[in-house]
Amino acid sequence: MAGEGRQRIDKWLFFARVVKSRSLAAKVVQAGRVRLNREKIDQPSHTVKAGDVLTITLDRRVIVYRVLEPGVRRGPAEEARTLYEDLTPPVEKTADVPPDVMVPVREQGSGRPTKKERRRTDALREPD
Repeated sequence: MAGEGRQRIDKWLFFARVVKSRSLAAKVVQAGRVRLNREKIDQPSHTVKAGDVLTITLDRRVIVYRVLEPGVRRGPAEEARTLYEDLTPPVEKTADVPPDVMVPVREQGSGRPTKKERRRTDALREPD
């Protein structure tokens, strides 16, 4: 290790349960999705220490953590929460539901026919 109280960023992300595996943590760092004290890093071997602020972009969300201590192991979630302080700003909920979230409603009888309706249609077309 580079020094006492320091840890590789990929190990820390894995121990803090930010990602599922250490190799995935390395890929996230190499993709440029992690900033350390507002500086973009791209090496999984970069070290973090207590007091560093990490900004992590995952999927459609941004996570901001302050490192409190290096991890020893990947333990349960309660143990992982002791490694960081969550500084992520709360998500504002809007009163209106955006149109892309609304479930489309289909009129009864429109769209593809059901199996029962198909049998009735076939019975009308083919007299037996």
